[in-house]
This record gives sequence, structure tokens and C-alpha cells, in this order.
Amino acid sequence: MNANAFVALLPCLLWIFLALNAFGDERQPSVRVTGEVTVTAAPDQAQIDIGVVTQGQTAQAAATENAQQLDKVLAQLRKTLRPAANIKTTSYSLNPNYRYPKEGGKPTITGYTVANTVQAKTQKLSEVGKLIDLAMQSGANNIQRLLFTLQDELALKSKALGDAAINAKAHAEALAAALGLKIVRMRSVAEGEPVVVRPVSNVMMAARAEYGAPTPVEPGIIDVRATVTLTVEVAQ
Repeated sequence: MNANAFVALLPCLLWIFLALNAFGDERQPSVRVTGEVTVTAAPDQAQIDIGVVTQGQTAQAAATENAQQLDKVLAQLRKTLRPAANIKTTSYSLNPNYRYPKEGGKPTITGYTVANTVQAKTQKLSEVGKLIDLAMQSGANNIQRLLFTLQDELALKSKALGDAAINAKAHAEALAAALGLKIVRMRSVAEGEPVVVRPVSNVMMAARAEYGAPTPVEPGIIDVRATVTLTVEVAQ
């Protein structure tokens, strides 16, 4: 074979070498394990969705009454949360109310309903019940959701992934040792997206506020679940 022919064959020889090497790696015994952990933390922030729902004969009347009522609620929230008031509007709707005839015919509009919801955040978890009561007393009539969160949720996710990786490595080492093998190298690492389970309380009406009894609130615990899957090559 002359030099030119050999040079022409080099790409083919290189491909065959890489393919054989890859097949050889695949034939090496391997172990795949999954480490799963759940880490917990106490929440340090609460989100409360506070709403005002009003009705009126006209859209303007319902909207005006809603705005006046919500202004009182916002004033109370800012007064209570000051200087760290963190409040934003999350939804607003204006819808007609219909009366449907019993025997066919077209429905007629009997009035309008306006719903305006704001979200308030606070780090003073011990005062969440009081905040709900004050909002109700100042005109709120719809507490849609109470959610406990972390200000730095990423840190807890990172810890969960790190612990899951350590757990997976320990499983791999234990399994290899039980089989009389040793870990040669790591082939792959795959992480699952951490799942955050937050305490949620659906509060429809804080009726206790009308009777002078504070609304009880329990923050609960936040769980973060993470998984890491390792594939390691083993040998005797």
C-alpha cells in the first residue's frame, strides 16, 4: 500500500478504532443507582391573596364600590406591614350577572360583579392571623389563599441535590462492595428537578374576626425532594 492510499484510509481506521473503543466501554460492567432525599426547612415568608368582591346594578357602580372598599383594605395593609409593605395586584375581573328564564328566551343582565385581589407578603409569620383579621375588618371579603414560602428557596434546592448526590454515591459504593467489585469511574450523572412542597392553607372566610377571636395560623414545614441517578463502571 502506498503512502497516499494509507492517508486516504486514516479516517476509516480512526472511526473503526473509536467504535471498537466505545463498544468496549459498553461491555464493561456498570451499576446504576438513584439517591433520593427530602430536606426540610421552616418557612420564613407568607403570601396572602386578599380580595374584595362587590356587586352593583351597573358596571360603574360595582367598580366604584370595589375601588373604595379595596382602598380601605390597602390602607390597613400598608399600615400593618410598614415599612416592609410588599403588596401587588394579582387579578381583577368585572362580569355581568344573568337571570335565565325558566322557559327559553334570552337571559337578562341583573347586575355586575367586580372582584379585585391583591397579594401581600410578610416575614412576620406570627402576625399572619392578625393581618387576615385586619384585612377582613377593613373590607376584604375573600381570602383566597395563604402560602408559606422561603425567601431563598434556591439554597434549599441546592442542598437537596447535594445530599441526593452523596446518597447515590454511597449506594453505588455499597452495592459494588457487596458484589466484591470496585468503582473504576463514573459514566453519567442525571439530576431530577427538585420538587418543593409548600404548606398551603385555603382560607375562604376569616369569620372569627367578627367575633373578636384571632384567626389561628400554623406555618408548617417546607419539604424539598431531590433525586440524582449515577451510572458507574465497576471491575474486580
